[in-house]
Amino acid sequence: MAINELQKQTNINIQEKANLIWEIATHLVGFYKPHEYGKVILPMTVLKRFDDALAATKDKVLAAYQTLNEQGYEGAIRDGALCRASGYSFYNTSKFDFARLLADPDNIHVNFEDYLQGYSDNVKDILANFKFADEVKNMVKGNVLYVVIQEFNSKKADMSPDKITSTDMGYIFEELIRKFSESYNEEAGAHFTSRDIIYLMTELLISPEKEEIKQNGCFKTAYDMAMGTSQMLGCLTERLKEINPEADLTCFGQEFNPETYAIAKADMLIKGGNASGMKFGDTLSEDAYAGFEFDYIISNPPFGIDWKREKDAVEREAKLGYDGRFGPGLPSISDGQMLFMLNGVKKLKEGSGRMAIIQNGSSLFTGDAGSGPSEIRRYLITSDLVEAIVQLPTDLFYNTGIATYIWVISKDKKAERLGKVQLIDASKCFVKRRKNIGNKRVDLDDDCIALIIRAYNEFENKAYTEGSLFAESKVFENEFFGYTKVTVETPVTDETGNPVLKKGKPQPDKAKNDTEMIPLCENIDDYFAKNVLPYNPVAYMDRSKDKIGYEIPFTRLFYKFTPPRKSDEIFAEFKALTHEEADLMKEILGE
Repeated sequence: MAINELQKQTNINIQEKANLIWEIATHLVGFYKPHEYGKVILPMTVLKRFDDALAATKDKVLAAYQTLNEQGYEGAIRDGALCRASGYSFYNTSKFDFARLLADPDNIHVNFEDYLQGYSDNVKDILANFKFADEVKNMVKGNVLYVVIQEFNSKKADMSPDKITSTDMGYIFEELIRKFSESYNEEAGAHFTSRDIIYLMTELLISPEKEEIKQNGCFKTAYDMAMGTSQMLGCLTERLKEINPEADLTCFGQEFNPETYAIAKADMLIKGGNASGMKFGDTLSEDAYAGFEFDYIISNPPFGIDWKREKDAVEREAKLGYDGRFGPGLPSISDGQMLFMLNGVKKLKEGSGRMAIIQNGSSLFTGDAGSGPSEIRRYLITSDLVEAIVQLPTDLFYNTGIATYIWVISKDKKAERLGKVQLIDASKCFVKRRKNIGNKRVDLDDDCIALIIRAYNEFENKAYTEGSLFAESKVFENEFFGYTKVTVETPVTDETGNPVLKKGKPQPDKAKNDTEMIPLCENIDDYFAKNVLPYNPVAYMDRSKDKIGYEIPFTRLFYKFTPPRKSDEIFAEFKALTHEEADLMKEILGE
């Protein structure tokens, strides 16, 4: 895995290509505002890529189209024959291509419409999600359609598959999306996850079966429930092919942003992948894959985003219990990330499915005992689905600097992992970037990923170091994360300090009501006698109000106490600084 080389390629060659394409937007100045450039540049990039890909078989497709029409073939039979002629799962039956369009500038609009109508339906769907018909009208109105096509047909915009691989094209799409996001004052991370994070996720997914894949290949399915431009699926495919070129991965995904959905579908068409498996729609309220199960799930769903829009549909499905996706419970309406977690669990193949999903810290601990988030954690842990959780460094994402975590969910835990959860603190395992991109100030290089995967594979309570890199692994029994929330009452007492009884029972003093979080691994009566009665001898427990809760106190479990500096050290430093200040003042004042 040459991650460093791939990142250099992205930062230099691919970035340069994306910059050259983006420069075409200079011809839109005046008629388009900067934040609107992407509405033209992104779909035109897709079209040019298709145009260059189809160039070699253009005449063959036109001949096949004429023959099929003469013989009266329509529908799926005609589509299949034309795809075989083009060599791709798409085609264009128009006599025009970019070069021929430029040969007739006076009829550029009508000819371009003919060209667009010549594409197969799967490409027309992509253009419809770009709302490209509106942009064509705008370009005609602004008299810039011809010059834009001319610029895209220049040598610098050559996107032939023999010049730019499908993998590299994915990088270019990534970079163009980032530029569009920045011009829109959006955070780039809302659309895609940087590849260093994805490479770590892929390694965590496939690590237990890497040798098996290397020896025998595989036939697997993968799903991304918030796929963006589908780069996670692309990276997972690349990694499997690196391990064994015969590995076969069929990809599926769903995306709610129409433009990024369009790019994902276009990317999959170019790669010859399962473009029909790229679905548009809201995963939470319009599940495109109800009843499906997948071998791998890899996803970075939105966090900190409310699910008010999907509320009615989600609550209807929650009433189905475990027949639906949200049986364990519902999170706070203000943050829907755990709904995506449950969606993924439902879609993991029984007995073999594995998921790597990114969450922020709230999924670890928010919610009181008995609340939706706590019940979701309870379900995940008691069902023995949580294999590992990896804390990532801060400042790793484009759009946030907060702490984030990769949850590894498995329906195929190895024997040694049964009944246990591994936590890995990789917050100090990073290399600093020379140039920040948004909030992204650090990267995971090859060495970082190797160290984290080593900790994951060894499955021990152990600290790992490699140069300046540090990671630590801790393994816990599932029960460790559970607790009973017990209500502790203090009775109303009389003048002598004795409890006031009513029907032989003490009456609780509501002002002194309290609770104790007692770990499941401890005896409740013993805990109460040891930790409560010595400080409140008349206290008693109301066990009818017991609630079971689950939380994962990640930060506390890896906390390292740092003793405060000695006072004489602080004083010595203060004294030295005072002398330094005095010397500087003398120098400034010339005394």
